[in-house]
Amino acid sequence: MTSNQLNLMNQPAALPTASTIAATFHALSEPLRLQILDLLRTQELCVCDLCDELAVPQSKLSFHLKVLKEAEFVRSRQSGRWIYYSLNLPQFVVLEQYLADYRRFSPIVPAPPCGD
Repeated sequence: MTSNQLNLMNQPAALPTASTIAATFHALSEPLRLQILDLLRTQELCVCDLCDELAVPQSKLSFHLKVLKEAEFVRSRQSGRWIYYSLNLPQFVVLEQYLADYRRFSPIVPAPPCGD
């Protein structure tokens, strides 16, 4: 990991909106998108490599990459006619911080009894 990536990960993130969090969970709700993220854990890959690894047509892959990109989980860069994808690590930190807030607020206090 580069020092630039570490610096981005250590910066305080803005609080995500409800629609941002919903898009995040939507992006993670599809098994193929999780496989894409898993393949990108260790290296940047081009679309052709992702298609080969996942055995899916480029049109299907492009749709799922678009969802991941809109949720800011992946970044893309173009080199010639090829597009390369990599993880956007700061977005994973945002999700991690959001989920950590739930852990910090436990235990949950029971509601008082309702009136008749």
